[in-house]
Amino acid sequence: MLRCLFVAVLLVVANAAPGLAQGQPPAPAFPTKPVRIVVPFSPGGTADVSGRIMAEHLGALWGQPVVVENRPGAGGNIGAEVVARSPGDGYTLLIGTVGIHAASAIYPRLTYDPTKDIAPVTVLIDVPNVIIVNPSLPARNLRELVALARQKPGQLTFASAGNGSSTHMAGELFLLSAGVQMSHVPYRGSSMALNDLVAGSVNVMFENLPTVPPLAQGNAVRPLALTSATRSDALPGVPTAIEAGVEGYVATAWMTLAAPGTVPEPLLERLNADARKVLAQPAVQQRLRQLGATPVGGTVAESRRFFAAETEKWNRVIQAANIRLN
Repeated sequence: MLRCLFVAVLLVVANAAPGLAQGQPPAPAFPTKPVRIVVPFSPGGTADVSGRIMAEHLGALWGQPVVVENRPGAGGNIGAEVVARSPGDGYTLLIGTVGIHAASAIYPRLTYDPTKDIAPVTVLIDVPNVIIVNPSLPARNLRELVALARQKPGQLTFASAGNGSSTHMAGELFLLSAGVQMSHVPYRGSSMALNDLVAGSVNVMFENLPTVPPLAQGNAVRPLALTSATRSDALPGVPTAIEAGVEGYVATAWMTLAAPGTVPEPLLERLNADARKVLAQPAVQQRLRQLGATPVGGTVAESRRFFAAETEKWNRVIQAANIRLN
């Protein structure tokens, strides 16, 4: 009788808590304390805006504060390394970009490996860049900019958010596609680069769309073309670069949510599910689309495949333009 009772108790426990019956501890609660999202660029740019939107809504979902920490420099790699060296417990996350996930080859001396030390959670948004110039530049459209660059090879300057950033890589691909030369001027984030563009210290930028409309409306910059395959409602009347005469030129930016490479797969999947819940919210989608960004989402596996394809694409650009930094 006692033996039968003992077996019955074991069966009840096994059915009620299969993880415990198999010797597996229950998944720990997450999060139980504040989470930080490292934005590897200065405040005010698209990466910063994306990070703050995610922080706001993940914080509401989790019932814990989610704070944004800006760590600019080296095309995003300073902030990315902070995350790569953080514990793999999910409490330190990253807003990743093209420069971190797909164009890090321009930095041969990185002290971390983005492909191993940074784990994708999901792709958050896809963003067109906009080719903008200081209004004093005598180029009213993209064809005139190309003609001016050909007249003055290497004399025009294009600013970016940093070496390897999407704003840098979009510029390098444009130079290859249009067959022109300009001098690259890297900054520690788009906001600083934009300040100098507006002041006339530099001539051109290939800036992420979300930050451009207010500047264009105030005539602080002149948008010439979008780098996407289609036009955007955020800048009505602005053609694509292909429409404006640069055949085959498409270079969109994208932002990710990422984590240290040591985050266990179950926690990575949990982070992915929660990030996708946020991206699926109509209010979040509306807010992102108003900025000119397209919400993406996708599984962890899909994000890994996307990174691999983008890395191959941008490595070709890096090799063709012979971009190498010490």
